[in-house]
Amino acid sequence: MARSLTAKGYQVRALARPRSSTLTLENTGVEIVQGDLENRESLARALKGCQAVFHCAALYTFWSRDPKEVYRVNVDGTKTLLQEALAAGAEKVVYTSTVSTIGLAKGAEGTEEMQPAWKDLKGHYKRSKWLGEQEALKMNSSGLPVVVVNPTAPVGPWDVKPTPTGGIIRDFLRRRLPAYVNTGMNLVDVEDVAIGHILAMERGRPGHRYILGHQNMTLKEMLDLLAKITGLKGPRFRAPLGPLIGLSRLDYWAEGKLLRRQPILPLEGLLVAQKPMYVSSGKAVRELGMPQSPIEGALGKAVRWFKEYGRA
Repeated sequence: MARSLTAKGYQVRALARPRSSTLTLENTGVEIVQGDLENRESLARALKGCQAVFHCAALYTFWSRDPKEVYRVNVDGTKTLLQEALAAGAEKVVYTSTVSTIGLAKGAEGTEEMQPAWKDLKGHYKRSKWLGEQEALKMNSSGLPVVVVNPTAPVGPWDVKPTPTGGIIRDFLRRRLPAYVNTGMNLVDVEDVAIGHILAMERGRPGHRYILGHQNMTLKEMLDLLAKITGLKGPRFRAPLGPLIGLSRLDYWAEGKLLRRQPILPLEGLLVAQKPMYVSSGKAVRELGMPQSPIEGALGKAVRWFKEYGRA
């Protein structure tokens, strides 16, 4: 997004933790200010003079040694940042939420008007992002114009950590996917998501949510596309979700609780996979003019980036 903003002529300042990698910001002309969402003074320093604020930071994980940390960052950190943005006189804020806060109904695509039941928010990440989104929307009544965007599963370059979706691509390239599960998601080019954020700042209605996505597809369809792009063979065996979830619960308690190590099988990720995340990005396309680039091209860019940067 920093690259997209600078390409449009905006002056950009980015908040980065002291020990964080700034690889994605190299050679962009972006001003980097050190700070942290849990440090109010650093936020005030970073926000000084900013007309618009994009709050994209979050602890995006399906496991944490200390679940309270997920809420400190994603809920308390969001609240603190928005309070400081109001005090700094920001004219507009775009809060990056997640498709996980969109409600789903059987046989229908999720839309911005659909709210999830609390029981459907599987795991601390989903719950913390829903609570953070509520804090963001409440700030509109305090005089801070906030637009919420809900990205789906972005794919493309610069996925440094990587994200769970990028992890699938990386593991595919490393031939570490012996099987797949019967689930589905909405995929979108990460560069379209960046443009969607900027359009939300320029055109989005405060107090509204916008799903930044594109194409609904099964995991098997995604893997078949990767096979077509790379020439590698995709996994042919479909693993049953039920037994995997049972194994992951044992793994969660043995590795996560007793040994305090990240479990091999992501319990929260498998619980999420039980219900395909099929949604509609029609509102973002109609109101914001969000682009809808082909998913095959986005996957191709991701593959090239992972290979170029030695992460595959």
